[in-house]
Amino acid sequence: MIDFVRLQQIMKERLEADRSITSTEAVGATLDEAVANAASMLGVTVKRLQYEIVERGAAGFMGSGRKDWRIRAYELVQAGENLAMPSLSSEAFEIATPIIEDRDGAAFVHLGQEGAFLKVAPPVGKGRRATERQAMDALRARAVHDIDEGMVSQVVKSSEGEYIRVGSFTMNPAADGMVTVDIGDQEMKAYIYVTPPNAGGCDLSAETIFSFLRNNRVVHGVDEEFVRNFADKPQYKEMVCVADGTRPVNGRDAFIQYNFVVDQTTVKLKEGSNGRVDFKELNIIQNVVDGQPLARKVPAERGSPGKTVTGKILPAKNGKDIPIPLGKNVHVSDDQLTIVADMNGQVVIVGGKVNVEPVYTVQGDVSLRTGNIIFLGTVIITGNVEDGFSVKAAGNIEVHGTVGKAELDAEGDIIVHQGIAGKSAGFVRAGKSIWARFIENARVEAGALVVVSDGIINSQVDANKRIICQGKRAHIVGGQLRAAEEINAKILGSPVSGTETVCEVGFDPKSKEKLDLFESRKVAAEKQLEEVELNLQTLINIKKQRKSLPEDKEAFLRELVDRRRQIGTDIARLSKEISDIQSYLATLKTRGRVSASAKVYPGVRIVIRDVKEDVKAEYRAVTFVLENNLIRVTKYEETDEDIKRGPDGYSTD
Repeated sequence: MIDFVRLQQIMKERLEADRSITSTEAVGATLDEAVANAASMLGVTVKRLQYEIVERGAAGFMGSGRKDWRIRAYELVQAGENLAMPSLSSEAFEIATPIIEDRDGAAFVHLGQEGAFLKVAPPVGKGRRATERQAMDALRARAVHDIDEGMVSQVVKSSEGEYIRVGSFTMNPAADGMVTVDIGDQEMKAYIYVTPPNAGGCDLSAETIFSFLRNNRVVHGVDEEFVRNFADKPQYKEMVCVADGTRPVNGRDAFIQYNFVVDQTTVKLKEGSNGRVDFKELNIIQNVVDGQPLARKVPAERGSPGKTVTGKILPAKNGKDIPIPLGKNVHVSDDQLTIVADMNGQVVIVGGKVNVEPVYTVQGDVSLRTGNIIFLGTVIITGNVEDGFSVKAAGNIEVHGTVGKAELDAEGDIIVHQGIAGKSAGFVRAGKSIWARFIENARVEAGALVVVSDGIINSQVDANKRIICQGKRAHIVGGQLRAAEEINAKILGSPVSGTETVCEVGFDPKSKEKLDLFESRKVAAEKQLEEVELNLQTLINIKKQRKSLPEDKEAFLRELVDRRRQIGTDIARLSKEISDIQSYLATLKTRGRVSASAKVYPGVRIVIRDVKEDVKAEYRAVTFVLENNLIRVTKYEETDEDIKRGPDGYSTD
C-alpha cells in the first residue's frame, strides 16, 4: 500500500513535472507553418514539439474566406537536463511527438466561372519549392490561355497557398464536374462521388462541395481539411468518405479506488541490503492509522451522446452508480467520496466492505508462513511463536501456545497460555502486564505485573510493580528478578546448589539498571584515571630531574594532561547522573517485600533498596521486609487476590 508520505512524494514529483512544461501559441497560413513558427518561438526542433489545434485554418477561395491555423505548442523540459518525459525511451518519444515529413511545393490549377486560378503551396521541411515551369505546365495542361506570366511568377515566388486569377479558358457549362452524395452505415458516414469536368468545364471548389453536402443533409462530422485538399487534388470516379458521425460513448460506471492491496493471495517478499530475501518479512498485515484515507469512490461518468452525419442525436447511457462500501470503524469524509479510518488497526475487506479491525488473528503458528507480525492493534495467535520470529503490537498480544526464542513487544498486555521458553535469547516486553504459565531462559520486561503460574527458571525478569509466581508448582529458581513493589512465589531457590537466585525490590528496575550501568562506568573511569595519573606523575618526575623531555615524551605528556581533563569531566557527569537517580529512588514510597508461601532455600539473595541479604537457612512461609535499614523475616503476607486473575479471565491457576 502506498503510504501517506510516499503519496506526498508522488504528488510533488508530478507538480514539478507540470511546472516544467512551457508552451506558446502560434499561427500560420497552414498547419505546417504554424508548427514551424512555434518551434522557432520555443527554440527547439519540430521533432521535440507537441501541439494541439486551437483553431483550424481555411485557405479560402479567390482571396475570400481565408483563415489562419492557430495551435498551442509545448516543449517539455526535464529537470537538470533539457529533455522532457524521462520515462520514455528516445524511440517512444519520437512516436509520441508529431513528425513533420519533408514535402515539395506544388502548383494547383482551378477552373472557375471567373477564369483560371493558380495556387502554389510552399514546401515543408527540406522539400523543394515549386517552379514557374511547373506552374506553366499545369496551366497549359488545362488549356488555359491569356496567361499573365508576371502574375504567375509572383504567385510562385510568394507561395502563399491562395488561388489567384492568372488567365482564361473557353468555358462550356455543360462540361462542368459533377458530384453526388451517398449516406450510409446508418447515417454514420457520408461519401461523395465526383465526375471530372470535360473540356471547358469548371472544377468543383471546396465551398461548392460543402454547400452540396449541406443541401443533402450532411451537417455533422465533415472533414474540412480533407475536402479542401480533395478540391486541389480530386479523386475522380471513386466513392470517397468525407464525413463521419460521432458514435455515442457510454459513461464509465462508478468504481472504488483502494489505497491498499486488496488481493492478499500475492505474497510480497522484501529483499535486504545484502541482496537476500527475508522470508520473515512478508508484509501481510496492512496497518493503518486513525484518519488515514483508505479508499475513494470515483463517481460514475455521464455518457457522451453521439450524432449522425445528418445531425440526429444518438443517446448514450450514463455510468451506473454504486454504494460506498462502508464497514466497521470507518466513515465517509466531507467530500462524500473518501473512506477514512476511525482507529489504528488492520484494513481488510469483509463481505465487499472496507473495515478496520483492531484485532488481528493468526490462525496457527507465527512461522515462515506468516512472517514477522507488526500490527497497530491487538494480535491473537492460536498457535505458537516459533524461534527467530517477532510479534509487535500497539495493543495486546495473546498466544494460545508457547513462545520460543522469539521477540514479543506490546504496548498493552501479553498473555501466553502455555509458556515462554526463550533458550537464553528470547525477549518479551509489555507496556502493561505479562501473563504466562512459565518463563524459562528468557528476558522479560513489564510496565506493571509479571504473573506466572508454574515457575520462573534462569530468567531475567523486570516489573515496574510486582512479580507474582503462584500456583501448584510455582517456584522461582535461578536468574535475576527485579520489581518495584513485590516478588511473591510459592518457592524461592532450590535445595540443590546451582545458579544464584537474586530477588530485588523497592526500586524502579529501569532506574536501578541505569544506576548500575553508571556506577560500573564510573568505576572503570576512575581506574583509567589512576593509570593516567601514575603515568603523568612519572613523566613529570623525569622532567624535573632532566630539566626536559624528548619530543615524543613531551607530546605524550600533553596527551596525558588532555586525557586526565576529559576523564575528570566524564566522572563528574556520571557522578551527577548517579546522584540524580539515587535521589529519585530515595523519594519512592514503595515499601518493597519478597515473599514465599511455601519455602525459601539457602543461597537466595534478597535485595531491598540498597540492603542485601544472602539467605543462609531454610525458611517456610515468610516475607522479607526492610526495617531500620535491616532486612527482617516476618510472617508470610498474602499478595492481593485480584492480581491472581488477569485480563479476559486468564488465571494463574
